Amino acid sequence: MKVRRFPQNPIVTQHDVPPTFEGWEVMSAFNAGVIEHQDEILMLMRVAERPISTDPEVALVPIIDFADNRPALKIIEFNKGDSRYDFSDPRVIGTPDGMLLTSISHLRLARSKDGHNFTVEEKPSLWPDQPYEAYGLEDPRITKLDDTYWIVYKGVAPFAITQCLASTKDFVNWTKHGIIFPPENMDAMIFPEKVRGKYVALHRPQPKMMGAPNMWIAYSEDLIHWGEHALLLGCTAGTWEGGRLGGGAVPFMTDRGWLEIYHAATTDDRYCLGAALLDAEYPEKVIAKSPYPILEPEMDYETSGFKANVVFSCGAIVRGDTVTIYYGASDEVMAAADLSVTEILDSLKPV
Repeated sequence: MKVRRFPQNPIVTQHDVPPTFEGWEVMSAFNAGVIEHQDEILMLMRVAERPISTDPEVALVPIIDFADNRPALKIIEFNKGDSRYDFSDPRVIGTPDGMLLTSISHLRLARSKDGHNFTVEEKPSLWPDQPYEAYGLEDPRITKLDDTYWIVYKGVAPFAITQCLASTKDFVNWTKHGIIFPPENMDAMIFPEKVRGKYVALHRPQPKMMGAPNMWIAYSEDLIHWGEHALLLGCTAGTWEGGRLGGGAVPFMTDRGWLEIYHAATTDDRYCLGAALLDAEYPEKVIAKSPYPILEPEMDYETSGFKANVVFSCGAIVRGDTVTIYYGASDEVMAAADLSVTEILDSLKPV
């Protein structure tokens, strides 16, 4: 199977994104939901940023505080010499009361006429302003239904990680609809068509006692309340998808059924992309899937960075037999690659 990475990869880096506030730095611009809108291709990126500490012995943690029942940005200071706290992972600080993120994420648009060269907007599109977003918004997927674009994203808060819903008609005015999949849940997205008269979504519960981080499917009458949950794809021990498995790009229809570009990781967190073919009328039935990755970390920008050895897709554009997969690389930058839909389908093995 031919993977034609864009020659200008990475197509957006943290250096292309203006910080939201003076004295802040953008650490990563990645894991973008992607959609065609009018004559543009839009990427709604997860942008992680943090305030710059002027003291090397002080770590700063940004959060949204709701002490007065109104969202207010708050910066917490931690002395790196304090033995009560764990600073071993640059992404988080371990405290006696739980984990804190060293950055806060919002969602921001990047626009392109050709799908290769993107211009990043100056300000956030969606900023954390709800209690379930106190630590940020992450990893959006975009689905168009009629004249409305629906965005499912991860809300991160001290009490939970949830899957949340927002909508827009023009990518200027936004409405948040709250939590649609309760904690702990990740990697949710909505199909671009109803199936058997109902909306369909993929999601990934994160079990703590029994089971593994697997991909599930669910149905809804109204996009808010979801039921008929069923396990769709599960991890396979000792393989490239032995650690966790979840939805990637929004599924799209082919002449053989729904094609889902998903991600999977090993137990040591090497993330690759695979594909699964789902039945057109009963997408809870998996027809075939990838025996091996269709895209794996190989290039420098995929094998080194904020989190090395990660390719993670939240969106794809299909034109004819070409699917352009837009993906986050090393949890730091955005990249893209063209693949043949036919070649992907032909590579799948029946299950």
